[in-house]
Amino acid sequence: MRLEEQMGDKDRYLERGIEDTLVTDFTETHRKSYGDFLQLKTLLNLQKTFQNPAQPDEMLFIIIHQVSELWLKLMHHQLVEVRRFLQQDDFGPVMKNLDRVKAIQRQLITAWETLLTMTPADYMTFRQALGSSSGFQSYGYRQIEFILGNKDASTLKVHEHDAEVMEVLNAALTKPSLYDEVLHMLARQGFDVPQELLDRDYSQPYSGDPRIVKIWVQVFRNTEKHWDLYALAEKLMDVESLFQRWRFDHVTAVERVIGNQPGTGGSSGVSFLRKALELRFFHDLYDVRTELMYAGQE
Repeated sequence: MRLEEQMGDKDRYLERGIEDTLVTDFTETHRKSYGDFLQLKTLLNLQKTFQNPAQPDEMLFIIIHQVSELWLKLMHHQLVEVRRFLQQDDFGPVMKNLDRVKAIQRQLITAWETLLTMTPADYMTFRQALGSSSGFQSYGYRQIEFILGNKDASTLKVHEHDAEVMEVLNAALTKPSLYDEVLHMLARQGFDVPQELLDRDYSQPYSGDPRIVKIWVQVFRNTEKHWDLYALAEKLMDVESLFQRWRFDHVTAVERVIGNQPGTGGSSGVSFLRKALELRFFHDLYDVRTELMYAGQE
């Protein structure tokens, strides 16, 4: 085959063009384009930089955090769905939604890798533009902590200036956490869950109870009989482990960029973030492991 013919075949192969059936006319008001559906003109113009002239890494910082806030919003949406299906004892959708939550968490974790392409020298070119802003002020993150069980009303202080946000967070504070719904589900499954745990004040954190640990011991010792509960417990632990990994990577990223400097929001910085690594959501699911190990040694 002649070279000219070979090149011609290659060119034809690479040609794509557009098909006659593709919609290209969006002048009619009832037709939505991709940009219309996703409101891209709004979304892609939210990345306002504050430095003049703009610093390239400021755009990176803004987009990483805006994207993370969107993932947090979706994560909270899925956790609300998990809670709803727990209330219905519908294990299948619970598991599916928890798997999606875990996939979202992995996206959040990966974001730190991109952020760490920014060096301390890069960050210092725009840090002053942050003013007193801080990730601790993220109410999307606060909603997730509340639904996962870390109910701490003192964290609302940073939101008191915004009545709309306070209304949302106060509602989240007083609703049952995911694990509260698990306790109700255990009771409906016939387990002896103390009534005071079912009727408790949901605005207060739940720190575990040895009577519930004994229930989980029954589940873990007879996984065939209680497979759905056993699988649920392990998926909840997956969520907790990924949350802890996200927190740890956050600490590592901050330490690498600013060292032990105070945070922009007034915190002590890295030492403040490290305290979060001690927080737990599902205390009973940790304690059951200790209980099972002790029982195995008897």
